[in-house]
Amino acid sequence: MTRVLVVDDEPQIVRALVINLKARTYEVDAAHDGATALRLAAARHPDVVVLDLGLPDMDGVEVIRGLRGWTRVPILVLSARHTSDEKVEALDAGADDYVTKPFGMDELLARLRAAVRRAEPGGGEGDVIVDTGEFTVDLAAKKVNRVGKDVRLTPTEWHLLEVLVRNSGRLVGQKQLLQEVWGPSYGTETNYLRVYMAQLRRKLEADPSHPKHFITEPGMGYRFEK
Repeated sequence: MTRVLVVDDEPQIVRALVINLKARTYEVDAAHDGATALRLAAARHPDVVVLDLGLPDMDGVEVIRGLRGWTRVPILVLSARHTSDEKVEALDAGADDYVTKPFGMDELLARLRAAVRRAEPGGGEGDVIVDTGEFTVDLAAKKVNRVGKDVRLTPTEWHLLEVLVRNSGRLVGQKQLLQEVWGPSYGTETNYLRVYMAQLRRKLEADPSHPKHFITEPGMGYRFEK
């Protein structure tokens, strides 16, 4: 059974999430502040964390960093903050996805399922190592190495990279990328792609503002070039 840790200081949101998650046979733990969240995560080892950024004792980004110090558990951020800078800060800290309040329960549950699915070990495939000359992608081991050092990617960043690398040299449409990475109910949320492609370029391109490997085809999609 999948265990979810819900972290939010608004009792009505916690109550709604707990009711909806338990009705779908999830096990749920709840925390109303960051310190309790970190303590519960260490004790209960959740399969996914739903985290509000506006907590009473610390910023949610600090909770993300605290978790990322020892676990790769998927983190779904839930917040009323709307600016892209704040979203990028949460993603940079290690969050896997971002839902803006107010949110629809169906959308949130779909994102949660997708985050859990992406974190599950994939089926074994043959050793496929792609070398661009600047970084290498090991598809079997799910690792990326740049200038002799492993590059930490979130599960969502890895999934996006994997889809592009497996279609090396081919244009992958925006809708296809969204559906393969986020799930079949997605297809128009192109802002997700912009945010995550910027993340990949920052981590892997020598000059992120002039990418050689992660190419945008305006209005159509993206292409990976070795």
